[in-house]
Amino acid sequence: MTILQKICLSITIIGGITWGLIGLLDFNLVEAIFSAESVIPRIIYSLVGLTSLVNIGILLMDLDRAD
Repeated sequence: MTILQKICLSITIIGGITWGLIGLLDFNLVEAIFSAESVIPRIIYSLVGLTSLVNIGILLMDLDRAD
């Protein structure tokens, strides 16, 4: 696993935990750490989305290698 893959996977896991907290406890960790009016939460959510797309590519590459 490359460094980029590890970084993307870590960010995606953190994003998943954040969504779990929102779904289970109605608690938004990102907005609790940063102000809800700030642009930072939007940047963080965009970063999580982009890393998810990278992870899809990694998944598809690994599936191709399994053949």
